[in-house]
Amino acid sequence: MFTLSENCKRADVCVQNGKGLCHIKHLTDKEGLYGHGRMFAHVTVDPGCSIGYHAHDHETEFYYILSGEGIFNDDGTEVTVRAGDICATGYGQHHGLENNGTEPVELIALIVME
Repeated sequence: MFTLSENCKRADVCVQNGKGLCHIKHLTDKEGLYGHGRMFAHVTVDPGCSIGYHAHDHETEFYYILSGEGIFNDDGTEVTVRAGDICATGYGQHHGLENNGTEPVELIALIVME
């Protein structure tokens, strides 16, 4: 299976009641994850925008930070994340990410099912 970049669905959405809009490029759909995941996407969070704080039950979400710098809220503990950092949240934990910098934060988001 392969997907050409121009065939990837794109959306500008408010994510989990965060601030502003995030730009999402879906790298595959549920069928492309063969029943093991819910989302695989390239996400851009512009300065001043955020992915709102939310829970994950019966699934785990990973963020792999590609570029930029932001504040990751890991179940109530805030930490600065940068390119190369990996964040994981699942099994009833909560998370969110805010871009309080001057450059976009780009990340790969992957949600895998329990």
